[in-house]
Amino acid sequence: MIDRVTLHILDGDSARRAQLARLAFAAGHHAEIYANTDELLAHAPSGGLVLANDDPPGDGVASLIGAMTRAGQWLPVIAISEEPSTASVVNAIKAGALDYLAVPQQIGPLNEAIAGAAREAETHRAQRARAAEARQRIARLSLREREVLDRLAEGCSNKAIARELDISPRTVEIHRMKMMGKLGARHAAEAVRLRIEATGLGDAA
Repeated sequence: MIDRVTLHILDGDSARRAQLARLAFAAGHHAEIYANTDELLAHAPSGGLVLANDDPPGDGVASLIGAMTRAGQWLPVIAISEEPSTASVVNAIKAGALDYLAVPQQIGPLNEAIAGAAREAETHRAQRARAAEARQRIARLSLREREVLDRLAEGCSNKAIARELDISPRTVEIHRMKMMGKLGARHAAEAVRLRIEATGLGDAA
């Protein structure tokens, strides 16, 4: 039996919202309904899963995920529409939706999508947690230490880093040692892994 989840149903059509909420309750879940993205963000739900109508097709869910990201919120999103097109599905998945399906009419397909999204969401949460920790560590670095780390992640040797930064290889070594200490990295590979994981939260890394 599937675990009970809170479904945050986002749809501008009140009749369809009600239909989806009834289906969610019949499937053993709790449902919260929202008419638009602003309403969802205002409630800032911290758990559950979003079932969002992709309106306009191909852009609605992408806009929702973008707005959630800017607001510092993240919940797994399942996109729905009356007649999913290939282009709409691709756009939504690229934006971060975990699944895309025709508006569910029966419990089975809904629960199948929820179960799949819940499994994938756990992976996403773990990745985001690692990325957040990596960014916190990297934030402790000085500008020069960060520059050394960035070039180390590009595969540069100490001599190459020294040439690029116009400093001596010995100075690079000093910055590298300090950088490793602040990151708590035992070796270069671990420092590079942290740098790569930090990009998991987007362009700020």
